[in-house]
Amino acid sequence: MTKIYTRTGDQGETSLLGGERVRKDTLRIETIGCVDETNAVLGLARVELTRSGVAPEGLDDFLLRIQHALFDLGAELASRSKNTASTSRLDDAAITDLEATIDRYEAQLSPLREFILPGGAAAAAQLHLARCACRRAERRLVQLAASEPVRCELGCFVNRLGDLLFVLARVVNKANRIPDVAWQQRNK
Repeated sequence: MTKIYTRTGDQGETSLLGGERVRKDTLRIETIGCVDETNAVLGLARVELTRSGVAPEGLDDFLLRIQHALFDLGAELASRSKNTASTSRLDDAAITDLEATIDRYEAQLSPLREFILPGGAAAAAQLHLARCACRRAERRLVQLAASEPVRCELGCFVNRLGDLLFVLARVVNKANRIPDVAWQQRNK
């Protein structure tokens, strides 16, 4: 593609991989957009970690791998074909990797005994924002899977990623010596 604009979407349609034209407001395109938004917020969190925060060693590289995996997920969603050989497919190993990473980081944290509010270090707040975007992507993926075939590994991956982003926000706060903000229930 030589130009970023093609004018083919001016009437509210876009192309899936393989050339099928669909409306831009379909649930499939909405889901792809939510995955893309999660990826963008992760990119912002990575910039903030580099710019101003203290982060565990290797976290930036790990988040970059997650960004690539999210792009793979979006590419798979952009193809209705059962043969997505042209795209990388998330598998059980990707889910197991997220779970192992959650376990590794969670072992460094004090047990959670209360609800916490998003905040603390700027990068931690952005990881919480990425978690919220990820949960929206998960909700759209669940909706899509109710009406069209979607591999269950995609939902599992996005679910674990939301859990991981919560844990990583806490880890970044700890690394920056900023306590998590506990939710204080207001009296009625």
